[in-house]
Amino acid sequence: MHILITGAAGFIGQLLATELLNDPAYRVTLTDIAQPPIPKGVRHPENATAVRADLLSGASDVVNSSLDAVYAFHGIMSSGSEANFDLGMSVNIDATRNLLEALRHICPGVRVIYSSSQAVYGRPLPEVVTDSVVPTPESSYGAEKIVCETLVNEYSRRKFINGFTLRFPTISVRPGAPTAAASSFLSGMIREPLDGKECVIPIEDRSFKSWLCSPKTLVQNLLLTLHLPADSVPPHIRQINVPGICVTVQEMMDALEKVGGKAKLDLLKEKEDPALIPILKSWPAQFDNTQAISLGFKRDESFEQTVRDYKAALEQS
Repeated sequence: MHILITGAAGFIGQLLATELLNDPAYRVTLTDIAQPPIPKGVRHPENATAVRADLLSGASDVVNSSLDAVYAFHGIMSSGSEANFDLGMSVNIDATRNLLEALRHICPGVRVIYSSSQAVYGRPLPEVVTDSVVPTPESSYGAEKIVCETLVNEYSRRKFINGFTLRFPTISVRPGAPTAAASSFLSGMIREPLDGKECVIPIEDRSFKSWLCSPKTLVQNLLLTLHLPADSVPPHIRQINVPGICVTVQEMMDALEKVGGKAKLDLLKEKEDPALIPILKSWPAQFDNTQAISLGFKRDESFEQTVRDYKAALEQS
């Protein structure tokens, strides 16, 4: 299969590309606004092509009729979109529309797996979000994602593409540097202490809940979506809430202590950020994932296990 990954220089793009390029069954084109690297150490680097492209002006440059599937990961994250409205709109909406138009005309019917977010939801919310809850985003990022979800639904209904929208939980623990996401601290409060660095938690309420998924489990679910039957969801309702687990800040701190030792907690600093609080509190913290589980999607066992997996990966690198 020939797979295109947009936003391929990012963490999720690199993670997925690594899995695909360890399997000889896949040929992968990676594209991003900056030249995306081919992941190091993969078994089949010869099956990868890296292309620098701006989807706002050159979407057709990375689309050709040989494509079997596209993972759309490009975007400006939550706090970045909130800080720069024009940039968020152009990258998150306009670039996505350009990509869908190129796919429609060059390889109609191609499978498209679009990465959305729990940020499409906003208050008021029930304690547990079901698939019937209407998205009412309270951030520019969430609003931009719901616009693109509607495009994926419409292009799929018209059979221009075979689209699936995956609403990601917050992914934790992400390696690397902090991002412009409002949720960045949910990785940082594990990643930085395990690296001997401080992390600021921008909310002082330790009972604050988040809906989390590990990178390992996310990749499993991304690969599953590559082979889902086209009719597994209705032709005009293509969105799927990816399974996660509900974890409080205190539970995350407990997991850090169990895995890294009590001294690591001294590297966590709690300081409320008034600009981020409205965004964080607008996100749901618990979902009913009945639909996704019935389709074969997986969820993590526990956050402590996620931290152990991250620490083990650190020690191996």
